[in-house]
Amino acid sequence: MNRELLSRRSVLLGSLALTSLLNRESPANDHESMVHKGLPALPHFAPRAKRVIYLFQSGGPAQMDLFDYKPDLSKRFGEEVPRSVYPDDRKTTMSSAQASFPVAPSTFKFSQRGQSGSWMSDALPHMGGMADEMCIIRSMHTDAINHDPAITFQQTGSQIPGRPSIGSWIGYGLGSHNDNLPAFVAMSSRGSGKSGQPLYDRLWGSGFLPSKHQGVKFRNQGDPVLDISDPAGVSRDQRRTMIDSLTKLNRLKFDQIKDPEIETRITQYELAYRMQMSVPDLLDFSDEPKHVMDLYGPGVKTPGRYAYNCLIARRLAERGVRFIQLFHQGWDQHANLPAQIGKQCKDTDQSTTALLRDLKQRGMLDDTLIIWGGEFGRTIYSQGKLTEKSYGRDHHPSCFTMWMAGGGAQGGVNHGKTDDYSVNVTEDAVSIHDLHATVLHLLGIDHERLIHKYQGRDFRLTDVHGTVVQPLIS
Repeated sequence: MNRELLSRRSVLLGSLALTSLLNRESPANDHESMVHKGLPALPHFAPRAKRVIYLFQSGGPAQMDLFDYKPDLSKRFGEEVPRSVYPDDRKTTMSSAQASFPVAPSTFKFSQRGQSGSWMSDALPHMGGMADEMCIIRSMHTDAINHDPAITFQQTGSQIPGRPSIGSWIGYGLGSHNDNLPAFVAMSSRGSGKSGQPLYDRLWGSGFLPSKHQGVKFRNQGDPVLDISDPAGVSRDQRRTMIDSLTKLNRLKFDQIKDPEIETRITQYELAYRMQMSVPDLLDFSDEPKHVMDLYGPGVKTPGRYAYNCLIARRLAERGVRFIQLFHQGWDQHANLPAQIGKQCKDTDQSTTALLRDLKQRGMLDDTLIIWGGEFGRTIYSQGKLTEKSYGRDHHPSCFTMWMAGGGAQGGVNHGKTDDYSVNVTEDAVSIHDLHATVLHLLGIDHERLIHKYQGRDFRLTDVHGTVVQPLIS
């Protein structure tokens, strides 16, 4: 025992003594050996998309107030929603004790946009201009009725925490385009309507995949990444020497115990060093023309705002980041929905549209898949008091709307239908697993073949479910 401890101590001291002799061309600095290039067999076939930008609207946007137009409901204002349409056992405890469940038609006006004639709410004046690029899925449904399991399901394919997020699966399978930035970046912003549900790091976590595949969160205040700057008095050469020394020590430990997480640590230290140069350049908007800044609208220069994050998303996409996710909080309108959802749309409508236009004019929309949507929909009955100008809506998992654009998605399509009350899917239902299978397909991945063995079982993002929805693909 003592002999082993002395041996390890000698190795440690010897490594520290050699710090000044480390060679810049050593394996610690061999970038090709450090960067994950994806699994050997992937992509399984020619991809339509090279990267994904997922605009997640956290809280559950009300489908009937934005995309799922139900004009006949104006005649049913205040009527009881029939129990045959909305039975009691499908209501949450937040509204199930109400004495009445009156129909709350949308207060927003709708019009048809683009050559596709897609119906959209006047709460989205900018987005309608890109209707012909959008593949609107009105027939989404989910298994979860509360926020945490529903968001977890949307991000990981399971309501139970612990599975890898979709961005981690994609980075694991396809690798990174850029040695100097993460393959997966997550950002968040807070809506003007209300504070919104909390977000957890596991939503962009790697689960049981190697931890190098977890998303890197860019903070919405202060430095986007902690310790992005060297401490006072530490030069770049000193930082380089320190990283090389740590790599040597970590390799010695790996040789002893063969823990793959030690290799992850080596890789992440190297990436962190490179990000100290790449991230400040990413955040420097001095090269952006005024007309581009104006396109994204107010807030584009303010860190933590949705408009700012949309522009960062485009700049990340240009630099080869594989999966970029924006979480915008505040879509949980249980009361005063018209005013609150109006603020949420004002936060997001112009900037979302600007992102689409900006990518298109740069020739990047064809191979960048944009996804927009939340974790579930809202009830057609009013939660709380119903007036002609105000109402609330409870959670509703049985139908909601999402859309995709670019990256091989079929533009100008309206897929699926719901019943007259926007309560149940009546045509071309799309599950979360189907959506995930389709997204992977557009990236050139067969969802049934992207597998990781964990605790004796083969796991995949779509578990044992999922069908590629061919009508969504151009």
